[in-house]
This record gives sequence, structure tokens and C-alpha cells, in this order.
Amino acid sequence: MATVVQYRELGGPEVLELAEVPTPQAAPDQVVVEIRAAGVNPIEWKQRSGLRPTPPITEPRRLGSDGAGVIVQVGSAITGWSVGDPVIIKAGAGTYASHLATTVDHLLEKPAVLSFEQAAAIGIPTSTAYQALKSLDVGAGTRLLIHGGSGGVGQAAVQFGRLWGAEVVATAGPDNHDRLRELGAVPIAYGPGLLDRLREIAPDGFDRILDAAGTDEALEASFALVDDRQRIGTVVAGPRAAELGIQAWQGGNPVPLTAEQQRWRDEAYAAVAELIASGDFELEISRSYPLAQVVEATRQSESGHVRGKLVLIP
Repeated sequence: MATVVQYRELGGPEVLELAEVPTPQAAPDQVVVEIRAAGVNPIEWKQRSGLRPTPPITEPRRLGSDGAGVIVQVGSAITGWSVGDPVIIKAGAGTYASHLATTVDHLLEKPAVLSFEQAAAIGIPTSTAYQALKSLDVGAGTRLLIHGGSGGVGQAAVQFGRLWGAEVVATAGPDNHDRLRELGAVPIAYGPGLLDRLREIAPDGFDRILDAAGTDEALEASFALVDDRQRIGTVVAGPRAAELGIQAWQGGNPVPLTAEQQRWRDEAYAAVAELIASGDFELEISRSYPLAQVVEATRQSESGHVRGKLVLIP
């Protein structure tokens, strides 16, 4: 039997339940992965709570997109993959589980130097940051401001910005400023007086701004710091993007990603795995929870005060 996390109705974390189901069997074009770690992302609780619209629930719904584990079964039509291969699951469906059947287009070989927790933390945060900065055309000489710099997306964006030659300023609470300095960003505290503090450090404003916070404070400061709102991108305030005149990528944005943007997201997984393996990129695991503590992990994610990435261990 396999253990899965599911919910039958929209609501708070308490609607989540552990269920025992038959261990999945691989169809000819699938493999079965024994999950060793699953990443927790805000989009999952936003959908479960109804904050992000989803189709009506007609049967128990499972959670999770990011994960890592070991192949334990290979379908008859599969070549190039074997039982025992350690893998990263990218854009999967239902990784909050002990086992998952998936097609190989959702798999990436896990480098031996990465722990399963690190591999499960790559997913949504790093691919989002990578694609967002590519979309904003961040490169050498860019003065980049990141709102929400200490979260999973923010930390990834800081590192990509620095690797690509940008000067990076990032907002965060004071407790997280040392972490941002370690990653190469100039930290700025959010809260009253934010715009004045940003103008003090960047009198001429910024070339590009990435919003990973979604607050009115962050957005209003951004409008005063660029001369073209199309140089501002958000990954959390998508529903408001059109009226505000800014770019948005998912985060509730009704406009789908372009083929190029999706390609950037896909290529981020291998790029980040290689950077971690070479010591040029860090993934901060905020905390690992047993799968049985998924309700507690979800509450922590919903608090909005997670630095780095939360991980579930089946």
C-alpha cells in the first residue's frame, strides 16, 4: 500500500488527510517512483483553500508538484531508465505521497551530490525565479530589486541575478538580512519608510523589479522606482497585473506562459542541479516534516514567514 495526502473539500489545513491506497503500478509509458522528499509550495495551499480557483472537487484531490526519489518500477515501453535510479520529479502531480506513477518527461536524473531534500526543493521556486528573470532580461549591469528576497523564489532570484552580473537589492525582514548578504544582495527592511530607504540606496531607481511579495507596499514603491511599469514583474499578484500595467507569470495571472517562458522553466531544473553540484548555488531547507505532519507543514507555509523551502519526508 502507498500513503498519499488528499482532501475532499476546500478549506483550511485541517481538510488534509492521510490515506492508504493501492501502490501504483506503472503503465507501459510510466515509471513508479518511491518518494524520498516532496517540496511544499504556496500554490498548493492556495488551491486547497480556494484562494486560487480550481475545478469542482468530484473525487479526493492530491497535492504536490516537486519531489525526489528512487525508481522502483519501470513500464514495458520505457528505455533509458532503470529500477534504482535516483530522480528529481519536475512539475509532477501528487508528490505528497510515498509512491507516484509518472511519465519520464517529468523526470531528471538526480546528481549524487544532491540530497533528496535538496533535489525536492529545486522545483517551483527556482524555475519560477529563473523564468521571471529571463523574462525581465536581467543581465550584466542590471540594477535589480527583488521584493520578498528571503523566500524560496526570492533566494533563487538573488542568486541568478548575481550569477548573471546584476547588482541586486532585496527586501526582507531584518532577521533575514544576513542570509541575503551571504547570497550577494544588499538587504533592505520592508515596512514604513520602504520607498525612502530604497531611494537612499538607489537614487536613480532600478532597471528591473521582481515582486515575490505581492503587498501594496511593495508594488507602490516599485511604481516610484522605474520609468516603465513593464520593467516590473510579479509572481504573486497576477490577478492585478493587467490593471496595474505590470508583467506577471502565473501567480493567479489568467494569461498562460508563452512557449519560451515554459522552456525557461523546464531548463531551470538541470541548470540549478548543475550549479548546486558545482557549489555555485544554494538551496536553503527551512524545515523538513514527516509526511504525517503535513497539516503543520502547511500551516507554516501559510504563515508567510518561511525562509527557503519546506520539505515533507514520507
